[in-house]
Amino acid sequence: MKDTLETNLPEEAGKLEETKKPVETPEIDATADVEANDTAEADAAIAAGKLTKEEILAKLTELVETSVETSRGEVEALKQAYYKIRRNEVEELKKVFIADGGEEKDFTAPADETENKIKDLLTSYKEKRAAILAEEERVKAANYALKLQLIDQLKELCESQDDFNKLYNSFKDIQQRWKEVKAVPQEHVNELWKNYQIYTEKFYDIIKINNQFRDYDFKKNLELKTALCETVEKLGNEPDVISAFHQLQKLHQQWREIGPVAKELREDLWARFKAASTVINKRHQEHFEKLKAKEQENLDAKTVICEQIEAIDFSALKSFKDWEEKNKEVIGLQEKWKTIGFAPKKYNVKIFERFRAACDVYFEKKSEFYKAIKSDMEKNLDAKRALCEKAEALKDSTDWKDTTDKMIALQKEWKTIGPVARKHSDAIWKRFISACDYFFEQKNKNVVSQKSIEQTNLAAKKELIAKIKGMDESLGHDEAITTLKSYMAEWNTIGFVPFKEKDKIYKEYHEAVDQQFDRLKVDQNDRKMQSFRNNLNEMTSGERGKGRLFSERDKLMRMYERMKNELQTYENNIGFLSISSKGGGGLLKEMERKIEKLKEDMALTVKKIDAIDENLE
Repeated sequence: MKDTLETNLPEEAGKLEETKKPVETPEIDATADVEANDTAEADAAIAAGKLTKEEILAKLTELVETSVETSRGEVEALKQAYYKIRRNEVEELKKVFIADGGEEKDFTAPADETENKIKDLLTSYKEKRAAILAEEERVKAANYALKLQLIDQLKELCESQDDFNKLYNSFKDIQQRWKEVKAVPQEHVNELWKNYQIYTEKFYDIIKINNQFRDYDFKKNLELKTALCETVEKLGNEPDVISAFHQLQKLHQQWREIGPVAKELREDLWARFKAASTVINKRHQEHFEKLKAKEQENLDAKTVICEQIEAIDFSALKSFKDWEEKNKEVIGLQEKWKTIGFAPKKYNVKIFERFRAACDVYFEKKSEFYKAIKSDMEKNLDAKRALCEKAEALKDSTDWKDTTDKMIALQKEWKTIGPVARKHSDAIWKRFISACDYFFEQKNKNVVSQKSIEQTNLAAKKELIAKIKGMDESLGHDEAITTLKSYMAEWNTIGFVPFKEKDKIYKEYHEAVDQQFDRLKVDQNDRKMQSFRNNLNEMTSGERGKGRLFSERDKLMRMYERMKNELQTYENNIGFLSISSKGGGGLLKEMERKIEKLKEDMALTVKKIDAIDENLE
């Protein structure tokens, strides 16, 4: 029987009941249905969030071609996922553009060949969807009219005096046709159902149906409803909570379409069905609440990230180092953001806009700082160019004493000027030092008497090298070190040698010293420092000694900055290897070795700079 009402039929054929119970109409939980849709949309969004742009395009193409009727939530999820990827790509390109010195207002996002395809697919989807919805509304309106006709026919049966068999057959026919007519406009569902139930109940009451027919009808309905109870009870163990919930809605619809059972069984049977339904509804509700709780956790985590970026004290960021350290922190927070799932739908867009605004403020401030530094570097470059012009104007002078003082003054002034952009650093320095070196070389060439002294010095240095090579190996370690240092000190007291012999004799000297250092197992850094100090003594001799020291100091400073940048690059790379590399242990160890070597070289360079500063005091 097609009836969810537990109608009160007469206990004896032909008798009417004066009092009837209220119509019982089990209804589908609309709130739960909304929650189910939200859950399904959230699940679709999570799945879409794992796809690439090309995979989204392929999936969207498939849905538009085959599943327009059922894919609205999934299409929306794919759309949001695509534009999230697109926004992230544009943001990254904008950052690179700004970092390379571009103005944000000049930035134009490059075209993406997938975007027009996505837009075309969405337009096609909307058109198809609109056509389907229009057709559904037309069908619902037609179904509504048909059901009104069936209610009128049922009403006529209740008032008819025709033969019982004829009336009964007509009644069953109306029930079958009612069942075949499906969806109607939502606003008419309860109205139709209540009117249908009223006249169905009236038919059972008015027609003098015999107890045998009624009992047979009740028995069949009992079998059907008992089977539904068993199905719902088994459904309580379904692992897929969402699937179980949607199946339950269909089973409730079937329950509504089955007629009444015997009066004494109605309450217990309904209680059994309702209890089994409650289990599924509760599991679904718990699943939905867990999802909402997780989304709230995500919102809280994203809020913390926004607060951290918003709390940055820009007044404390005064140097490149400060900004680089803070930039690592902000980039880290952006990476962390990407690992956090969706926030509640109500807040998801708002929290993202807050995050993006905070990041925009940070990168705007960073851009302002770099622009200011760039301006200072331009001023420094102009100042160094002016010094180059002065040095170039003096380099051909033969007034050795006065020009030497002027050149040294220019070198001191050079030291007081700040850095220039890296792309100009080497070229401007080479231009300046070339002019200085040229003058001092010409000055040295002018001292003819120096040549004979240099020949004497060459012979003395060769003799000293022979002494170093012939050191007594029976000497104790400390005594041998002392002797070697005395030879090295003696070397520093010997003046210049002929220019063409300088490199050769210096190489022989260092090979002899290194041979003794190796034999005495002296640390590499210690011997390098000792050799450097000896070289300083050579540099400081002569009229342009301080000029050489300044030149050497600038060279060491550039070396130190280069090593520091290289170290930072290695440390950044090792961070990525530690987090994401698989089977990269060998590469990681090699990078760690390079980092340690760089740190040692940097420490040695600092010592060399300190030694030069001691000589300049």
